[in-house]
Amino acid sequence: MEHVDVSTIEPDGMGEDLDRRGLTGALGTTDLAANYYALDPGEAFSGGLHAHLDQEEVFYVFEGTATFEHAPEATAETETTAVGPGGAIRFAPGEFQQGRNEGDERVVALALGAPAESTEVRVPEACHECGDSEVLAFVAGEDGPLLECPECGTQVDPNG
Repeated sequence: MEHVDVSTIEPDGMGEDLDRRGLTGALGTTDLAANYYALDPGEAFSGGLHAHLDQEEVFYVFEGTATFEHAPEATAETETTAVGPGGAIRFAPGEFQQGRNEGDERVVALALGAPAESTEVRVPEACHECGDSEVLAFVAGEDGPLLECPECGTQVDPNG
């Protein structure tokens, strides 16, 4: 059994001022990723629309209303779903999604992913080099994350 007080965990905003607190390490989970979020108006859970090919995700909202943009595949029209206090939403592996706070009040939510490690993350962007892929993969580069075409291997810096 592991127990943790979320307020004692330092926020890891992934390089931003975002209040994201990783619970996975603090709780010692091996098969489940768990993150606490407190999003101010205009903030998002992630950097953009993406899919985990090897992980399903569940978001539970405690406070506020989170708006989730989602699509079953890269080329499909996106839809939005609002999830308020006490609500939960699940995204299957391969389903594109992004959640954000479009309201005027803070959103407090818990994000759960299984399995814990996701190494197959895709964004709905076509390869500008070969044109054969409708998605690019996130990969670790020497200076940070890169986008890579799964078909031809062309790499692009996601920050420009």
